Amino acid sequence: MSLITLTDPRSPVSEAYRTLRTNLSFTGLDEPIRTLVVTSPAPDEGKTTTIANLAVTIAQGGRKTILVDCDLRRPTLHTLFDLKPEPGLTNLLLEENGQPALQPTMVDGLQLLSSGPLPPNPADLLGSHKIDQIIATLLERADIILFDAPPVIAVTDATVLGAKVDGVLLVISAGKTRREHAERAKEMLEKANVRIFGAALTNAPKDSSIGGYYD
Repeated sequence: MSLITLTDPRSPVSEAYRTLRTNLSFTGLDEPIRTLVVTSPAPDEGKTTTIANLAVTIAQGGRKTILVDCDLRRPTLHTLFDLKPEPGLTNLLLEENGQPALQPTMVDGLQLLSSGPLPPNPADLLGSHKIDQIIATLLERADIILFDAPPVIAVTDATVLGAKVDGVLLVISAGKTRREHAERAKEMLEKANVRIFGAALTNAPKDSSIGGYYD
C-alpha cells in the first residue's frame, strides 16, 4: 500500500485517482456526495489504498475531508498515514457524549478517524443508531466523509454501513477479483437498497500509448 498521490503526484496512477475524484463529482452533480463507503467484494483487492489516495485528491481539490476507518477487523489506514490507531471510532461509539478524536494528516484539509480498539461485534456497532449520530457530527466538520469498510461478501459490515450513507464505491482488482464475487457483492448491496455509485478498477495494466505524455 502506498500514497502515490503524495509520493509521485505527476504519475499516471495519481492522475487516475484524480479522474476518479472527478467522476464521483459528476455522479453527484444534482446532489453532491457527502458520505461514501469504499469497499471491495473480497479481501486484498486494493480498497484501502484506493480510499486513502482518493481522500488525498479530494482534499487537494479543496474539500474538507474526513477519512474514517470502519474496517474494525483489519484496520490499516492509521499505518498508511503513520498515525495512532486509537482513540478512534469504537471509542466514540461506546462513549455517551464523546467528541471525534480526529487526527490531522500531512495533507491540508484531510483528517483521519482511526478504528480505535477492535470490538467483538463490528457489524452490530456499525448498524447502531449511534453511527447515525457520529455521521451527523462529522458532517458538521467536513464537506465529505469517506468510510473504509470490510469486503462485502466476507462480512455484513459494508452492507450495514452502506445503508446509512449516500452510497458505495466498489473496488475491483484486475486479474484477481472473481466475476462471481463481484456479481454477488452487487446483489447483496442492492438487496439492502444500498446505492452503488460505480466501481474502481485497480491493478490494471498501464496503457503505454499515453505513458509518454506523463514522462
